[in-house]
Amino acid sequence: MLNNLNLAEAQAGLAKGDFTSQELTEAHIAAIESARDLNIFVTETPERALADAKASDKRRVTGEVGALDGLPIAIKDLFCTKGIKSTASSHMLESFVPPYESTVTAKMLDAGMVMLGKTNLDEFAMGSSNETSFFGPVINPWKRNSDNKPLVPGGSSGGSAAAVSARLCLAATGTDTGGSIRQPAAFCGIVGMKPTYGRCSRWGIVAFASSLDQAGPLTRTVRDAAIILQTMVGFDPKDTTSADVPVPDFQAMLGQDVKGMRIGIPNEYRIEGTDPEILALWEQGIAWLEDAGAEAIEVTLPRTKYALPAYYIIAPAEASSNLARYDGMRFGLRVDGDTLDEVYENTRGEGFGDEVRRRILMGTYVLSAGYYDAYYIKAQKVRKLIADEFSLAFETVDAILTPSVPSAAFGQGEKSDDLLGMYLNDVMTVPASLAGLPSISVPAGLSSDGLPLGLQLITKAFDEETLFRVADILEQSARFTAQPGRRA
Repeated sequence: MLNNLNLAEAQAGLAKGDFTSQELTEAHIAAIESARDLNIFVTETPERALADAKASDKRRVTGEVGALDGLPIAIKDLFCTKGIKSTASSHMLESFVPPYESTVTAKMLDAGMVMLGKTNLDEFAMGSSNETSFFGPVINPWKRNSDNKPLVPGGSSGGSAAAVSARLCLAATGTDTGGSIRQPAAFCGIVGMKPTYGRCSRWGIVAFASSLDQAGPLTRTVRDAAIILQTMVGFDPKDTTSADVPVPDFQAMLGQDVKGMRIGIPNEYRIEGTDPEILALWEQGIAWLEDAGAEAIEVTLPRTKYALPAYYIIAPAEASSNLARYDGMRFGLRVDGDTLDEVYENTRGEGFGDEVRRRILMGTYVLSAGYYDAYYIKAQKVRKLIADEFSLAFETVDAILTPSVPSAAFGQGEKSDDLLGMYLNDVMTVPASLAGLPSISVPAGLSSDGLPLGLQLITKAFDEETLFRVADILEQSARFTAQPGRRA
């Protein structure tokens, strides 16, 4: 089946003429139609996809093809797409059709991408389980061996992760603020990569926390992630946080060994409550890299324990500022009232879901007079200390290996009333986000209940080349081939 190919395989098949982009796209459209019970897509664009595919097939005849030409890909519904609804999975933007294209998706379209549609997410990217979406929760295509209960795919990029895992697309875009690419990738048994902050433009991406948000790819292999990332990155003068740095060939480091490389192992990531199976997999990951010729070195990141509380001060504070623009005056939902204040209150009260309102209130509180210095400024100081600790560690090691998440995917509704437990899902991904570092989650094994588990690699800023090099070896060692419904 064509939708079982990974992106690199599909790219090669198109180049050889084994099949056309139209045939490849039709296979994925059929797969999407057969999996609507998973609630993965907010908006499907089959007509647009087929038109893109036919145009790609015509270009291929002339030999004028881009890096993503003819490849069916899904887009997280946080990216603005010109002429196509971009909702952020919120009632507030339920009918919003942007007149412009985000920089990242524009680059991918220029590279020949076939866009299948927009994937579901936690509302405004606020959540760790994809249960806060206005359009309902996404269902993880994986099931536990012990029961048939629907599982969460992780969040906020849960729709994108589930789409890739369920073979509904060759790859998908996501955004990562505190782990929103890596955590769902781990839950869904795929590769999820967060680039260095500033590597991808944020222009045209609906903002959650501006100093943390970063676009990245979700794929089934490390090579696929490198291929997709190559088309997403680059300096953008429209984004003041975009980094004007050289863009390397991310695939160039794949296939190289790790002999002599030093891999940092931080004991601070042995967090209380972490599933013992995940800690055992971490030890296995260390052994795999040592067998490949790398040296495991213990590093210390003592302020790791403060990362999560700092994040849940900084991110809601920035969210409260960013979401102030949704007032019913200019775009999006408007709920009338007798006064201007009533319009604001009615619109924001009806337009935002519980989790978004909660984070706005948290953020407004920590930014208020009398609390700004005590909370927000102090959290920013902690953030700087965490970044400094990583910088110090990278003076002696080339990469850091940790678990991606503290547990495998959990059941729908199991943590809905446990806010602290829900926030702890990001405990292992948040530190790299606060420091703005590139990181990747690679599927590395299955739990005793048959669910995928991931390992995370982190490197210094703008060293994605090393990240892909080590991730490639980890992937080869793990030999993870299991799929939802197939445990091979």
